[in-house]
Amino acid sequence: MRCRIGITLGDPAGIGPEIIQAALASGRLSQSADYSIIGQPSNCSLGQPTEETAQAALAALEEGATRAGRGEIHAIVTGPIHKARMYEIGFKFPGQTEFFADRCGVKNFAMLLTGGKLTVALVTTHLPLRDVATALSKSEIVRVGLLLKDFLERRQIAKPRIAVAGLNPHAGESGALGREEIEIIAPAIAELNSPPPLTAHLSPIFSGPFSPDTIFHHAANGDWDAVLCMYHDQGLIPLKLHAFHEGVNVTLGLPYPRTSPDHGTAFELAGKGLARPDSMIAAINLAVELSQHTPA
Repeated sequence: MRCRIGITLGDPAGIGPEIIQAALASGRLSQSADYSIIGQPSNCSLGQPTEETAQAALAALEEGATRAGRGEIHAIVTGPIHKARMYEIGFKFPGQTEFFADRCGVKNFAMLLTGGKLTVALVTTHLPLRDVATALSKSEIVRVGLLLKDFLERRQIAKPRIAVAGLNPHAGESGALGREEIEIIAPAIAELNSPPPLTAHLSPIFSGPFSPDTIFHHAANGDWDAVLCMYHDQGLIPLKLHAFHEGVNVTLGLPYPRTSPDHGTAFELAGKGLARPDSMIAAINLAVELSQHTPA
């Protein structure tokens, strides 16, 4: 059966509509799926978001979530929205990740980004940096780690190699620069790897904690299939440096795949023919791939 992929326009004053059209016309999308655009272009001034364009973006999200929940589409790809305008119309979520988790009634979800040779999952997301250490817990690391493992297995990686980044410089320097690695992260890794492999020569799936200043270099060189990161920018800075035009945002834990390009509305580029569709193309193709390997 062919996959049915829904694509929301995002804020129509931004680059969403044009990169979607460019992606559909690119000849670079999977031929094993049918694509439908969700949302209506509005008569707006490109580059100038309003409450009306935010309402159009929200309506597309609601329609997409409803259609996915009914099984009318197998996966959803979301165009970029403008959060400040969304908040003005009563959007109560930090982002689209939390919106879809709420609409699916899912509590066990997480944010992942992938592009080029890097895949990163985030244990904490939209928090002030000063709050990260207190928000970090063994149970959260284990929870997101298992979601990351499931994602990699769905991508046909039978035995993933997952590196776990430390929180502090040099992964705490044996406690001299912080004890989170010793007291929280290392115990979480031990739990993620239990029960131990059946044979002693098999390597554990999760390894670390590693110094954050080197682990992404090794992951980009192919030594790891993914990195489990402790906070937002720890994962997003290397991902965007490595694959700025190819990054894809994935919501883990939903009953259907949801992806999006890893960039914003780029109002300054809207309508000028400068916006690149590469990230949207990658997001659509990943949605197709994941929908083909979603458990029944």
